[in-house]
Amino acid sequence: MNQLETRELDYFVAVAETLHFGKAAERLGITQPPLSRAIAHLERRVGVPLLERTTRQVKLTAAGEVFLAECRTILATMDTAVRKARKAAEQEQVTIAVRPAAGPGILPALLAAAQGPDGVLADVVFTYDEISALRDGTADVALMCRSTVTPGLETVELAEEWPVVLLPAGHLLADRPFLTLTEVEALPGYEAQLPNEPLDAMVDRVALGLLVVVVGESVRDRLGISVRAVPVHGYPATRLVLAWLPDACSAASRLAATARAVMARDEPRLSA
Repeated sequence: MNQLETRELDYFVAVAETLHFGKAAERLGITQPPLSRAIAHLERRVGVPLLERTTRQVKLTAAGEVFLAECRTILATMDTAVRKARKAAEQEQVTIAVRPAAGPGILPALLAAAQGPDGVLADVVFTYDEISALRDGTADVALMCRSTVTPGLETVELAEEWPVVLLPAGHLLADRPFLTLTEVEALPGYEAQLPNEPLDAMVDRVALGLLVVVVGESVRDRLGISVRAVPVHGYPATRLVLAWLPDACSAASRLAATARAVMARDEPRLSA
């Protein structure tokens, strides 16, 4: 069998996802007759029926279901290859993946250092899946918690953040010097996992008495007057790291070197 073309895979995915040749043709920007011919030709090349066609409907065969999953994987891999190739051509630019509300005390310092005369041009992409952003080429490096780092990544530790619980300013416990983890867990509205939402949204919900959550102490500067941050005893500190794939672009390695310099020079301020 001759090698399949990505155009054929795109055509098949469009038909398989819409289960309608007219809608698929419109999505692809072509007319229906050449699309029908291309799918028929594809089935002959594959050697098995991929679609069942009647006057009323189009549906996938068992072979078509399998082929659709493989086509999606192949097309996603090719998109990743294109992104990584473009990244390789931009040796002086690096993209940092970071979770919303993560490391607000570190990220500005890291970006400022990266823009220096010996640094790199840095951009930021916010995501709730930093590791996927690294693997698919969306980002070159990620600012993340050490506890979420997977094997196979290079890392440099940046700082340690001590935990604080966010409470409304008028809360009965808001003026305590610290709370124990047991006390925090007993509070109405406590969520053990950080919500997948921006820090500003979390702060607003805390101020309204709808949420109690533990975060890193560097968020203090972004709380305003409606929310208090109280230290929590018995909750482990968060160790923030910069992580990247071993084959990342040279700009990623340069940013890691910058991160080490920032950590060594300004560690007290970063962890404050």
